[in-house]
This record gives sequence, C-alpha cells and structure tokens, in this order.
Amino acid sequence: MHAIITSQVLYDADGLHMVAHLARPQGEGPWPAVLIGHDGVGLDDYQRGRAEDLAAHGYIALAMDFHGGQTFFGRPDAMLVRVLPLLADAGRMRAIGRVALDVLLATPDVDANRLFALGYGAGGHIVLELAKTGAPFKAIAVVHPSLPEPDADDWRDLTSTVLLCTGSEDPLCTPAQLLAFGHGLQGAGVDWRVNVYGGAEHAFWARPTNSDGSPAEGLTHVQATVPGVGYHPKHTERAWRAVLDLFGEGSK
Repeated sequence: MHAIITSQVLYDADGLHMVAHLARPQGEGPWPAVLIGHDGVGLDDYQRGRAEDLAAHGYIALAMDFHGGQTFFGRPDAMLVRVLPLLADAGRMRAIGRVALDVLLATPDVDANRLFALGYGAGGHIVLELAKTGAPFKAIAVVHPSLPEPDADDWRDLTSTVLLCTGSEDPLCTPAQLLAFGHGLQGAGVDWRVNVYGGAEHAFWARPTNSDGSPAEGLTHVQATVPGVGYHPKHTERAWRAVLDLFGEGSK
C-alpha cells in the first residue's frame, strides 16, 4: 500500500463552483487514474474515502463534485429538485463529466492510457454518458446507477469493461433494469457483468448519520431519505472489492 497525498480541487462547471477531492500516491508516476462520480446526495466522506483508498492502491483518483459543494443529507426533496432535471439532460451530464475528467487528466503523473471511472447513483449516469462520448476508460464500475437508455447502437464504440452493481431490494435501480441495460451492452459487443447483492437496498454503502454528520447506531437511517435506501455493511465491502478487482484487471 502507498502513502497518499490529498487536496481539494476547485473548478467551475454547470454554472457552479465545484469542490472536488483529489487523492494520489506519494512519489513519481505515472499512475493509473480514476474519475469518481458521487450519488445524488452529494460528495461526502464515503466517496472521498474511496478516492483515498484507490490512492493507497496506486491510483490518482478525483472524486468530482456536481452540486457546487452542497450536500443534501436529510433533504431528499431538495436533492430531487437538483438531480432530476440533471438526469433528464444528457448534454449537461456530459459537460459536467468532461470538465472533471479534464481536471483529472491535467494532474501531474496521470497515465492517460490507464483511465478508469467509478460512479454511484447519478454519478454513475454521468460517467456512462461520458464514456458514450468517447472518454477512453479501460473499465467503468457503476453502483446502483441511474442508467441511460439500453440501446445497443449507443454503445458500439465503447471499449470499456463495465461492472454494474445493485441490491436485490433496490426499487430505484433494480436487477431487471441492470440486466436490460446489460443486454444492450451485449448487443454492442461490450464486455460487461452484473453483481446483485442479496438483501441490499439503494445506496447500501451509505452509513446512517445523525443530523450533525456523526455516525448513527444500527442500520436504519435517522435522517430523511428517498424510499428504499438502506445500509448493508457486508455488501458495502463486497462491492468495493469487486471495484478494486475490476480496476486491477484493467491496470495490468
């Protein structure tokens, strides 16, 4: 494991001042790189932690921001006001992703030939839209993602390996939706796989917190969420190992 360096990265996109989180290994590269898209709630300590864990494994990782530094914990209605119009506008998602990707690629010691993407929820949709426009990701992992249309013609130029993850009890990103999307990838000749985590709900990695952000006891969310969200610590670890395995396979 590598010692790491972290920093805050500021940039403008979608009319907002974004506050991203960059983590990298100490020492000279080149290092493979990962672009991370957070879920609809916003960039939080979990995604920052994923960037830092990736850095410890030898990647430069940028956890993008697409809410202008805001988070919507306990405010599901405000989150939906921000997120739903964004998910309905592929051009906006691509533009947001492109700016973040350019920030990552401009980071010293990035190996642009070993580029990966990881997205949660709405962030999964953003990285998939970015891949559709030709971003050269070697592999893409999306966890309970919002999904583009599963039209094979949209994905024929995709050269990435794709990992799709969801919980069996997720009402917002069901196994059936992932399989339908996977069949579109199959028709395009893409290398893809689906992991379904039994008993897990939406955002199963999100640990419950109190209103001050401190961890709450148990598995039930204390703050208001959209329906169907639940914490599953075992599957959180399993999904993360699957992401690391995917990127390790592509880094060889």
